[in-house]
Amino acid sequence: GVPAAATRPPPSPASAAMAAASRAAASHAAGREGKSIEQIYQKKTQLEHILLRPDTYVGSTEAQAQELWVFDTVQNRMVHRKTTYVPAMYKIFDEILVNAADNLIRDPDAMDAIKVDIDTKAGAIAVWNNGQGLPVVVHKEQKVYVPEMVFGHLLTSDNYNDADGKVVGGRNGYGAKLANVFSTEFVVETADGQKRFSQTFRNNMTRKEAPKVSPCKEASFTKVTFKPDLAKFGMTSLDDDTVSLLTKRVYDIAGSTAGKCTVHLNGEKLDIKTFRDYTDLYLLTRTGFPQIHEKCSDRWEVCFSLTEGGFQQVSFVNSICTIRGGTHVAHVSDQIVEAVLEKAKQKSKEIVKRGVDIRPHHVKAHLWVFIKCLVENPAFDSQTKETLTTKQSKFGSRCELSDKFLEDVTNSGIVDLILMAAEAKTKVDLGKKLKAGTSKVSRLTGIPKLEDANDAGGKNSAECTLIVTEGDSAKALAVAGLSVIGRDKYGVFPLRGKMLNVRDATLKQMMANEEIQNIIKIMGMDLNREYDAELK
Repeated sequence: GVPAAATRPPPSPASAAMAAASRAAASHAAGREGKSIEQIYQKKTQLEHILLRPDTYVGSTEAQAQELWVFDTVQNRMVHRKTTYVPAMYKIFDEILVNAADNLIRDPDAMDAIKVDIDTKAGAIAVWNNGQGLPVVVHKEQKVYVPEMVFGHLLTSDNYNDADGKVVGGRNGYGAKLANVFSTEFVVETADGQKRFSQTFRNNMTRKEAPKVSPCKEASFTKVTFKPDLAKFGMTSLDDDTVSLLTKRVYDIAGSTAGKCTVHLNGEKLDIKTFRDYTDLYLLTRTGFPQIHEKCSDRWEVCFSLTEGGFQQVSFVNSICTIRGGTHVAHVSDQIVEAVLEKAKQKSKEIVKRGVDIRPHHVKAHLWVFIKCLVENPAFDSQTKETLTTKQSKFGSRCELSDKFLEDVTNSGIVDLILMAAEAKTKVDLGKKLKAGTSKVSRLTGIPKLEDANDAGGKNSAECTLIVTEGDSAKALAVAGLSVIGRDKYGVFPLRGKMLNVRDATLKQMMANEEIQNIIKIMGMDLNREYDAELK
Protein backbone atom coordinates (compact mmCIF):
# COMPACT_ATOMS: atom_id res chain seq x y z
CA GLY A 1 0.00 0.00 0.00
CA VAL A 2 0.87 3.62 -0.25
CA PRO A 3 2.12 5.25 3.01
CA ALA A 4 -0.32 7.71 4.58
CA ALA A 5 2.23 10.56 4.42
CA ALA A 6 2.38 10.26 0.68
CA THR A 7 -1.32 11.00 0.35
CA ARG A 8 -1.24 14.16 2.56
CA PRO A 9 -1.76 17.33 0.45
CA PRO A 10 1.05 19.94 0.56
CA PRO A 11 0.41 23.03 2.77
CA SER A 12 -1.06 26.09 1.05
CA PRO A 13 1.26 29.09 0.44
CA ALA A 14 -0.68 31.17 2.97
CA SER A 15 -0.43 28.61 5.76
CA ALA A 16 3.25 28.04 4.98
CA ALA A 17 3.94 31.76 5.23
CA MET A 18 2.09 32.00 8.55
CA ALA A 19 4.05 29.06 9.92
CA ALA A 20 7.33 30.61 8.80
CA ALA A 21 6.41 33.95 10.35
CA SER A 22 5.46 32.22 13.59
CA ARG A 23 8.76 30.36 13.71
CA ALA A 24 10.69 33.56 12.92
CA ALA A 25 8.86 35.46 15.64
CA ALA A 26 9.47 32.68 18.13
CA SER A 27 13.14 32.55 17.20
CA HIS A 28 13.43 36.36 17.39
CA ALA A 29 11.81 36.40 20.79
CA ALA A 30 14.06 33.63 22.01
CA GLY A 31 17.00 35.70 20.86
CA ARG A 32 15.84 38.53 23.16
CA GLU A 33 16.31 36.45 26.31
CA GLY A 34 12.90 34.89 26.15
CA LYS A 35 10.97 38.19 26.16
CA SER A 36 7.54 38.30 24.63
CA ILE A 37 6.74 40.20 21.46
CA GLU A 38 4.86 42.75 23.57
CA GLN A 39 7.91 43.23 25.77
CA ILE A 40 10.21 43.72 22.80
CA TYR A 41 8.05 46.07 20.71
CA GLN A 42 6.67 48.92 22.76
CA LYS A 43 4.84 52.15 22.22
CA LYS A 44 5.60 55.06 24.53
CA THR A 45 3.65 58.19 25.25
CA GLN A 46 5.32 61.45 24.31
CA LEU A 47 6.10 62.16 27.97
CA GLU A 48 7.60 58.70 28.44
CA HIS A 49 9.66 59.13 25.28
CA ILE A 50 11.08 62.46 26.47
CA LEU A 51 12.15 60.91 29.77
CA LEU A 52 13.50 57.80 28.06
CA ARG A 53 15.39 59.63 25.30
CA PRO A 54 16.08 63.11 26.70
CA ASP A 55 19.00 63.80 24.37
CA THR A 56 16.54 64.24 21.49
CA TYR A 57 14.81 67.10 23.29
CA VAL A 58 17.17 68.74 25.78
CA GLY A 59 20.59 67.30 25.04
CA SER A 60 22.70 64.95 27.07
CA THR A 61 21.90 64.24 30.72
CA GLU A 62 25.53 63.28 31.31
CA ALA A 63 28.05 65.75 32.73
CA GLN A 64 30.64 66.96 30.25
CA ALA A 65 33.70 69.17 30.49
CA GLN A 66 34.03 71.86 27.86
CA GLU A 67 35.77 75.19 27.29
CA LEU A 68 32.93 77.69 27.69
CA TRP A 69 32.26 81.32 28.46
CA VAL A 70 30.88 81.70 31.98
CA PHE A 71 30.36 84.65 34.29
CA ASP A 72 32.95 85.09 37.04
CA THR A 73 31.32 86.90 39.97
CA VAL A 74 34.70 87.73 41.54
CA GLN A 75 36.14 89.40 38.43
CA ASN A 76 32.68 90.63 37.39
CA ARG A 77 33.25 89.66 33.77
CA MET A 78 33.03 86.79 31.31
CA VAL A 79 35.86 84.26 31.42
CA HIS A 80 36.61 81.39 29.07
CA ARG A 81 37.46 78.29 31.05
CA LYS A 82 36.94 74.58 31.33
CA THR A 83 33.46 74.04 32.72
CA THR A 84 31.73 70.85 33.78
CA TYR A 85 28.00 70.96 33.23
CA VAL A 86 24.99 68.91 32.13
CA PRO A 87 23.59 70.18 28.79
CA ALA A 88 20.03 69.08 29.64
CA MET A 89 20.06 71.04 32.91
CA TYR A 90 21.32 74.11 31.09
CA LYS A 91 18.67 73.70 28.41
CA ILE A 92 15.60 73.53 30.65
CA PHE A 93 16.71 76.72 32.40
CA ASP A 94 17.26 78.33 29.02
CA GLU A 95 13.76 77.42 27.83
CA ILE A 96 12.15 79.25 30.75
CA LEU A 97 14.47 82.24 30.37
CA VAL A 98 13.86 82.61 26.62
CA ASN A 99 10.14 82.21 27.25
CA ALA A 100 10.28 85.32 29.46
CA ALA A 101 12.28 87.24 26.84
CA ASP A 102 9.75 86.25 24.16
CA ASN A 103 7.08 88.14 26.06
CA LEU A 104 9.00 91.36 25.34
CA ILE A 105 8.23 90.82 21.64
CA ARG A 106 4.57 90.15 22.35
CA ASP A 107 4.09 93.11 24.69
CA PRO A 108 6.90 95.67 24.23
CA ASP A 109 4.84 98.51 25.69
CA ALA A 110 3.99 97.01 29.08
CA MET A 111 6.90 94.67 29.74
CA ASP A 112 10.03 96.24 31.19
CA ALA A 113 11.54 93.72 33.64
CA ILE A 114 12.75 90.14 34.02
CA LYS A 115 13.72 88.81 37.44
CA VAL A 116 15.64 85.59 37.99
CA ASP A 117 16.36 83.90 41.31
CA ILE A 118 18.67 80.90 41.68
CA ASP A 119 18.38 79.29 45.13
CA THR A 120 21.22 76.79 45.39
CA LYS A 121 20.23 75.63 48.88
CA ALA A 122 16.65 74.80 47.89
CA GLY A 123 17.68 73.66 44.42
CA ALA A 124 15.01 75.95 42.98
CA ILE A 125 14.96 78.49 40.15
CA ALA A 126 12.37 81.23 39.56
CA VAL A 127 11.88 83.41 36.48
CA TRP A 128 9.42 86.32 36.59
CA ASN A 129 8.44 88.85 33.95
CA ASN A 130 5.82 91.55 33.83
CA GLY A 131 3.83 92.55 30.80
CA GLN A 132 0.98 90.67 29.23
CA GLY A 133 0.22 87.46 31.10
CA LEU A 134 -1.49 84.41 29.70
CA PRO A 135 -5.28 84.74 29.46
CA VAL A 136 -6.85 83.07 32.49
CA VAL A 137 -9.71 81.46 30.60
CA VAL A 138 -10.73 77.91 29.77
CA HIS A 139 -9.75 76.75 26.29
CA LYS A 140 -13.00 75.68 24.63
CA GLU A 141 -11.45 72.79 22.71
CA GLN A 142 -9.01 71.45 25.31
CA LYS A 143 -11.32 72.11 28.28
CA VAL A 144 -8.47 73.36 30.50
CA TYR A 145 -7.20 76.79 31.49
CA VAL A 146 -4.82 78.28 28.93
CA PRO A 147 -1.86 78.53 31.39
CA GLU A 148 -2.20 74.81 32.17
CA MET A 149 -2.38 74.03 28.46
CA VAL A 150 0.72 76.11 27.67
CA PHE A 151 2.89 74.89 30.54
CA GLY A 152 1.51 71.41 31.19
CA HIS A 153 0.49 69.94 27.81
CA LEU A 154 3.10 68.94 25.24
CA LEU A 155 3.05 70.36 21.71
CA THR A 156 0.97 73.40 22.65
CA SER A 157 2.08 76.81 21.42
CA ASP A 158 0.93 80.12 19.97
CA ASN A 159 3.87 80.09 17.52
CA TYR A 160 2.60 77.59 14.95
CA ASN A 161 1.40 80.12 12.38
CA ASP A 162 4.57 80.77 10.35
CA ALA A 163 2.71 83.25 8.16
CA ASP A 164 2.90 85.70 11.08
CA GLY A 165 6.70 86.00 10.77
CA LYS A 166 7.29 85.91 14.53
CA VAL A 167 10.69 86.82 15.97
CA VAL A 168 10.47 84.82 19.19
CA GLY A 169 12.57 81.93 20.47
CA GLY A 170 9.74 79.44 20.95
CA ARG A 171 8.64 77.50 17.91
CA ASN A 172 8.00 73.77 18.27
CA GLY A 173 5.59 73.42 21.19
CA TYR A 174 8.07 71.98 23.68
CA GLY A 175 9.87 74.88 25.36
CA ALA A 176 8.77 75.44 28.93
CA LYS A 177 7.09 72.02 29.08
CA LEU A 178 10.52 70.41 28.94
CA ALA A 179 11.45 72.22 32.15
CA ASN A 180 8.23 70.86 33.67
CA VAL A 181 9.02 67.32 32.51
CA PHE A 182 12.49 67.41 34.06
CA SER A 183 11.43 68.91 37.39
CA THR A 184 10.27 67.38 40.64
CA GLU A 185 8.13 70.48 41.20
CA PHE A 186 6.98 73.09 38.72
CA VAL A 187 4.78 76.04 39.66
CA VAL A 188 3.27 78.46 37.18
CA GLU A 189 1.68 81.74 38.27
CA THR A 190 0.19 84.38 36.02
CA ALA A 191 -2.26 87.25 36.06
CA ASP A 192 -4.05 88.88 33.15
CA GLY A 193 -5.32 91.97 34.94
CA GLN A 194 -8.62 90.37 35.89
CA LYS A 195 -7.80 86.94 37.24
CA ARG A 196 -4.82 85.35 38.93
CA PHE A 197 -3.87 81.75 38.14
CA SER A 198 -1.61 79.34 40.03
CA GLN A 199 -0.96 75.63 39.47
CA THR A 200 1.64 73.12 40.67
CA PHE A 201 2.94 70.10 38.76
CA ARG A 202 5.02 67.36 40.37
CA ASN A 203 7.07 64.28 39.53
CA ASN A 204 8.12 65.11 35.98
CA MET A 205 4.71 66.52 34.98
CA THR A 206 2.98 63.22 35.83
CA ARG A 207 0.98 64.76 38.68
CA LYS A 208 -0.81 68.07 38.78
CA GLU A 209 -2.81 69.89 41.39
CA ALA A 210 -6.05 71.62 40.59
CA PRO A 211 -5.45 75.20 39.42
CA LYS A 212 -6.20 78.04 41.81
CA VAL A 213 -8.02 80.92 40.15
CA SER A 214 -9.05 84.11 41.88
CA PRO A 215 -10.10 87.64 40.89
CA CYS A 216 -7.35 90.25 40.97
CA LYS A 217 -6.63 93.81 39.94
CA GLU A 218 -2.83 93.58 40.03
CA ALA A 219 -0.71 94.18 36.95
CA SER A 220 -0.18 91.32 34.52
CA PHE A 221 2.81 89.04 35.07
CA THR A 222 4.06 85.48 34.63
CA LYS A 223 6.27 83.57 37.04
CA VAL A 224 7.66 80.06 36.76
CA THR A 225 9.33 78.39 39.75
CA PHE A 226 10.81 74.94 39.31
CA LYS A 227 13.03 72.43 41.06
CA PRO A 228 15.09 70.55 38.48
CA ASP A 229 15.10 66.78 38.90
CA LEU A 230 18.81 66.75 39.67
CA ALA A 231 18.91 62.97 40.00
CA LYS A 232 18.05 62.62 36.31
CA PHE A 233 21.08 64.76 35.53
CA GLY A 234 23.42 62.86 37.82
CA MET A 235 23.62 65.92 40.08
CA THR A 236 23.11 66.40 43.80
CA SER A 237 23.03 70.20 43.82
CA LEU A 238 23.29 73.30 41.66
CA ASP A 239 27.10 73.36 41.71
CA ASP A 240 29.37 76.35 41.09
CA ASP A 241 30.08 75.56 37.43
CA THR A 242 26.38 75.20 36.67
CA VAL A 243 25.49 78.42 38.47
CA SER A 244 28.25 80.37 36.68
CA LEU A 245 26.89 79.12 33.34
CA LEU A 246 23.28 79.96 34.25
CA THR A 247 24.43 83.37 35.47
CA LYS A 248 26.11 83.93 32.12
CA ARG A 249 22.77 83.22 30.41
CA VAL A 250 21.02 85.80 32.58
CA TYR A 251 23.61 88.36 31.48
CA ASP A 252 23.03 87.19 27.90
CA ILE A 253 19.36 88.05 28.23
CA ALA A 254 20.29 91.43 29.68
CA GLY A 255 22.46 92.04 26.62
CA SER A 256 19.95 90.81 24.06
CA THR A 257 17.12 92.89 25.58
CA ALA A 258 19.28 95.90 26.51
CA GLY A 259 17.49 99.22 26.27
CA LYS A 260 14.07 97.58 26.35
CA CYS A 261 13.87 96.02 29.80
CA THR A 262 15.89 95.60 32.97
CA VAL A 263 17.12 92.23 34.17
CA HIS A 264 17.57 91.30 37.82
CA LEU A 265 19.45 88.35 39.31
CA ASN A 266 18.90 87.31 42.91
CA GLY A 267 17.44 90.71 43.72
CA GLU A 268 20.23 92.72 42.06
CA LYS A 269 19.68 94.78 38.93
CA LEU A 270 22.29 94.01 36.29
CA ASP A 271 24.13 97.08 35.01
CA ILE A 272 23.56 96.34 31.33
CA LYS A 273 21.90 99.26 29.56
CA THR A 274 23.28 98.71 26.05
CA PHE A 275 24.66 95.88 23.96
CA ARG A 276 28.07 97.53 24.33
CA ASP A 277 27.77 97.18 28.11
CA TYR A 278 27.36 93.47 27.47
CA THR A 279 30.32 93.14 25.07
CA ASP A 280 32.45 95.03 27.61
CA LEU A 281 32.13 91.98 29.86
CA TYR A 282 34.34 90.19 27.32
CA LEU A 283 36.47 92.97 25.87
CA LEU A 284 37.03 95.72 28.43
CA THR A 285 40.09 94.08 30.01
CA ARG A 286 41.72 93.43 26.59
CA THR A 287 43.83 96.56 26.23
CA GLY A 288 44.99 97.46 22.76
CA PHE A 289 42.18 95.65 20.98
CA PRO A 290 39.51 97.55 19.01
CA GLN A 291 35.83 97.44 19.83
CA ILE A 292 33.71 98.71 16.94
CA HIS A 293 29.92 98.77 17.30
CA GLU A 294 27.04 99.34 14.95
CA LYS A 295 23.29 99.15 15.39
CA CYS A 296 22.25 98.44 11.83
CA SER A 297 18.51 98.38 12.51
CA ASP A 298 15.98 97.44 15.17
CA ARG A 299 16.72 93.82 14.35
CA TRP A 300 20.52 93.80 14.02
CA GLU A 301 23.35 94.99 16.25
CA VAL A 302 26.99 94.04 15.73
CA CYS A 303 30.31 94.46 17.51
CA PHE A 304 33.73 93.71 16.00
CA SER A 305 37.02 93.01 17.74
CA LEU A 306 40.22 91.12 17.04
CA THR A 307 40.93 87.64 18.31
CA GLU A 308 44.31 86.39 19.43
CA GLY A 309 43.95 83.12 17.61
CA GLY A 310 41.10 81.63 15.59
CA PHE A 311 37.66 82.94 14.70
CA GLN A 312 35.35 83.65 17.64
CA GLN A 313 31.70 84.60 17.81
CA VAL A 314 29.11 85.36 20.47
CA SER A 315 25.66 85.53 18.93
CA PHE A 316 21.98 85.62 19.80
CA VAL A 317 18.93 84.90 17.69
CA ASN A 318 15.71 86.06 19.35
CA SER A 319 17.58 85.92 22.70
CA ILE A 320 18.71 82.32 22.08
CA CYS A 321 22.46 81.91 22.50
CA THR A 322 23.71 80.22 19.33
CA ILE A 323 27.00 78.95 20.71
CA ARG A 324 27.95 77.34 17.39
CA GLY A 325 26.88 80.29 15.24
CA GLY A 326 25.08 79.62 12.00
CA THR A 327 23.80 81.45 8.96
CA HIS A 328 23.34 84.76 10.80
CA VAL A 329 27.02 84.78 11.79
CA ALA A 330 28.04 83.97 8.22
CA HIS A 331 25.79 86.80 6.99
CA VAL A 332 27.69 89.35 9.09
CA SER A 333 31.21 87.94 8.99
CA ASP A 334 31.16 87.49 5.20
CA GLN A 335 30.62 91.24 4.77
CA ILE A 336 33.54 92.02 7.07
CA VAL A 337 35.80 89.46 5.39
CA GLU A 338 35.03 90.86 1.94
CA ALA A 339 35.84 94.44 2.98
CA VAL A 340 39.04 93.50 4.81
CA LEU A 341 40.19 91.26 1.97
CA GLU A 342 39.77 94.05 -0.57
CA LYS A 343 41.67 96.52 1.63
CA ALA A 344 44.45 93.99 2.25
CA LYS A 345 44.93 93.37 -1.46
CA GLN A 346 45.05 97.10 -2.16
CA LYS A 347 47.57 97.73 0.60
CA SER A 348 49.76 94.77 -0.23
CA LYS A 349 50.11 94.83 -4.00
CA GLU A 350 53.85 94.26 -3.62
CA ILE A 351 53.31 91.31 -1.28
CA VAL A 352 50.63 89.83 -3.53
CA LYS A 353 52.98 90.29 -6.48
CA ARG A 354 55.56 88.21 -4.62
CA GLY A 355 53.10 85.34 -4.49
CA VAL A 356 51.57 85.67 -1.03
CA ASP A 357 48.05 84.32 -1.37
CA ILE A 358 45.51 86.11 0.86
CA ARG A 359 42.28 84.18 1.22
CA PRO A 360 39.02 84.66 3.17
CA HIS A 361 40.04 82.17 5.86
CA HIS A 362 43.15 84.27 6.57
CA VAL A 363 40.85 87.19 7.40
CA LYS A 364 38.27 85.19 9.34
CA ALA A 365 40.96 83.73 11.59
CA HIS A 366 41.39 87.20 13.16
CA LEU A 367 37.69 88.08 13.62
CA TRP A 368 35.74 88.19 16.85
CA VAL A 369 32.14 89.18 16.19
CA PHE A 370 29.25 89.77 18.58
CA ILE A 371 25.79 89.68 17.05
CA LYS A 372 22.29 90.08 18.39
CA CYS A 373 19.48 89.78 15.90
CA LEU A 374 15.82 89.00 15.41
CA VAL A 375 15.03 86.37 12.78
CA GLU A 376 11.55 85.45 11.63
CA ASN A 377 10.50 81.86 12.35
CA PRO A 378 14.08 80.71 13.02
CA ALA A 379 15.11 77.14 12.26
CA PHE A 380 17.89 75.41 14.17
CA ASP A 381 19.92 72.25 13.81
CA SER A 382 18.12 70.65 16.77
CA GLN A 383 15.87 71.38 19.74
CA THR A 384 18.99 72.48 21.65
CA LYS A 385 19.20 75.41 19.19
CA GLU A 386 22.97 75.79 19.08
CA THR A 387 23.20 76.58 15.35
CA LEU A 388 20.86 78.71 13.21
CA THR A 389 20.11 77.02 9.88
CA THR A 390 17.57 79.47 8.42
CA LYS A 391 18.50 80.64 4.93
CA GLN A 392 19.53 84.28 4.79
CA SER A 393 16.75 84.99 2.31
CA LYS A 394 14.23 84.02 5.00
CA PHE A 395 15.59 86.11 7.87
CA GLY A 396 12.89 88.73 7.35
CA SER A 397 15.57 91.45 7.29
CA ARG A 398 19.19 92.06 6.30
CA CYS A 399 22.14 93.30 8.27
CA GLU A 400 23.62 96.01 6.07
CA LEU A 401 26.92 97.06 7.62
CA SER A 402 27.64 100.72 6.90
CA ASP A 403 30.65 101.96 4.96
CA LYS A 404 31.87 103.76 8.10
CA PHE A 405 31.72 100.57 10.16
CA LEU A 406 33.63 98.61 7.53
CA GLU A 407 36.16 101.43 7.17
CA ASP A 408 36.72 101.46 10.93
CA VAL A 409 37.20 97.70 10.83
CA THR A 410 39.74 97.83 8.00
CA ASN A 411 41.63 100.57 9.88
CA SER A 412 41.66 98.61 13.15
CA GLY A 413 45.00 96.92 12.50
CA ILE A 414 43.50 93.73 11.13
CA VAL A 415 44.94 94.29 7.64
CA ASP A 416 48.53 94.40 8.91
CA LEU A 417 47.92 91.29 11.01
CA ILE A 418 46.58 89.41 8.01
CA LEU A 419 49.45 90.43 5.76
CA MET A 420 52.06 89.41 8.30
CA ALA A 421 50.30 86.13 9.02
CA ALA A 422 49.77 85.32 5.34
CA GLU A 423 53.39 86.06 4.44
CA ALA A 424 54.65 84.02 7.39
CA LYS A 425 52.38 81.14 6.40
CA THR A 426 53.66 81.21 2.83
CA LYS A 427 57.25 81.15 4.11
CA VAL A 428 56.43 78.21 6.36
CA ASP A 429 54.89 76.37 3.43
CA LEU A 430 57.97 77.10 1.36
CA GLY A 431 60.20 75.97 4.20
CA LYS A 432 58.33 72.69 4.48
CA LYS A 433 58.62 72.07 0.78
CA LEU A 434 62.31 72.89 0.75
CA LYS A 435 62.82 71.09 4.05
CA ALA A 436 64.91 74.03 5.10
CA GLY A 437 66.25 74.36 8.60
CA THR A 438 69.29 74.82 10.75
CA SER A 439 69.63 71.19 11.75
CA LYS A 440 72.89 69.59 10.75
CA VAL A 441 72.95 66.34 8.79
CA SER A 442 76.11 64.34 8.12
CA ARG A 443 75.34 63.60 4.48
CA LEU A 444 72.71 64.87 2.05
CA THR A 445 71.09 62.35 -0.25
CA GLY A 446 68.66 62.66 -3.12
CA ILE A 447 70.29 65.67 -4.82
CA PRO A 448 71.65 64.55 -8.21
CA LYS A 449 75.23 65.56 -9.19
CA LEU A 450 76.07 67.05 -5.77
CA GLU A 451 79.66 66.44 -4.70
CA ASP A 452 79.37 67.30 -1.03
CA ALA A 453 82.23 68.42 1.22
CA ASN A 454 83.24 65.75 3.70
CA ASP A 455 82.84 68.12 6.66
CA ALA A 456 79.47 69.52 5.47
CA GLY A 457 76.76 69.08 8.07
CA GLY A 458 79.26 68.43 10.85
CA LYS A 459 80.85 70.55 13.56
CA ASN A 460 83.20 72.15 11.01
CA SER A 461 80.52 72.90 8.43
CA ALA A 462 80.97 76.66 8.86
CA GLU A 463 84.45 76.30 7.34
CA CYS A 464 83.10 74.63 4.20
CA THR A 465 82.62 76.24 0.78
CA LEU A 466 80.17 75.26 -1.94
CA ILE A 467 81.48 75.78 -5.48
CA VAL A 468 78.56 76.37 -7.86
CA THR A 469 79.36 75.74 -11.52
CA GLU A 470 77.55 76.41 -14.77
CA GLY A 471 76.94 72.94 -16.19
CA ASP A 472 78.63 69.56 -15.92
CA SER A 473 81.78 70.52 -17.83
CA ALA A 474 82.66 73.22 -15.35
CA LYS A 475 81.84 70.80 -12.53
CA ALA A 476 84.37 68.30 -13.88
CA LEU A 477 87.05 70.98 -13.85
CA ALA A 478 86.23 71.95 -10.26
CA VAL A 479 86.25 68.34 -9.10
CA ALA A 480 89.64 67.87 -10.71
CA GLY A 481 90.93 70.83 -8.72
CA LEU A 482 89.66 69.25 -5.50
CA SER A 483 92.12 66.43 -5.97
CA VAL A 484 94.80 68.98 -5.17
CA ILE A 485 93.27 70.91 -2.27
CA GLY A 486 91.19 68.07 -0.85
CA ARG A 487 87.43 67.49 -0.49
CA ASP A 488 87.05 67.99 3.26
CA LYS A 489 86.16 71.69 3.04
CA TYR A 490 84.89 72.01 -0.53
CA GLY A 491 81.81 70.76 -2.36
CA VAL A 492 80.65 71.19 -5.95
CA PHE A 493 77.16 71.54 -7.43
CA PRO A 494 76.40 72.16 -11.15
CA LEU A 495 73.56 74.43 -12.26
CA ARG A 496 71.38 73.68 -15.25
CA GLY A 497 70.77 76.62 -17.55
CA LYS A 498 70.04 80.17 -16.42
CA MET A 499 69.65 80.66 -12.66
CA LEU A 500 66.38 82.12 -11.32
CA ASN A 501 66.75 85.69 -10.08
CA VAL A 502 65.19 85.36 -6.63
CA ARG A 503 65.24 89.12 -6.04
CA ASP A 504 62.30 89.51 -8.42
CA ALA A 505 60.80 86.05 -7.93
CA THR A 506 57.65 85.27 -5.99
CA LEU A 507 57.65 82.75 -3.18
CA LYS A 508 55.56 80.48 -5.37
CA GLN A 509 58.18 80.66 -8.12
CA MET A 510 60.90 79.80 -5.63
CA MET A 511 58.84 76.89 -4.32
CA ALA A 512 58.54 75.56 -7.86
CA ASN A 513 62.22 75.98 -8.75
CA GLU A 514 64.20 72.78 -8.13
CA GLU A 515 67.60 74.48 -8.35
CA ILE A 516 66.73 76.99 -5.63
CA GLN A 517 65.31 74.21 -3.47
CA ASN A 518 68.52 72.21 -3.81
CA ILE A 519 70.84 75.12 -2.99
CA ILE A 520 68.86 75.98 0.16
CA LYS A 521 69.00 72.34 1.25
CA ILE A 522 72.72 72.04 0.53
CA MET A 523 73.51 75.24 2.45
CA GLY A 524 71.24 74.28 5.35
CA MET A 525 69.66 77.71 5.23
CA ASP A 526 66.62 78.82 7.21
CA LEU A 527 64.03 80.91 5.38
CA ASN A 528 63.14 82.71 8.61
CA ARG A 529 66.68 84.06 9.14
CA GLU A 530 68.45 87.00 7.55
CA TYR A 531 71.99 86.28 6.33
CA ASP A 532 74.80 88.81 5.88
CA ALA A 533 78.55 88.66 5.35
CA GLU A 534 79.22 88.25 9.07
CA LEU A 535 76.71 85.48 9.69
CA LYS A 536 77.78 81.86 9.29
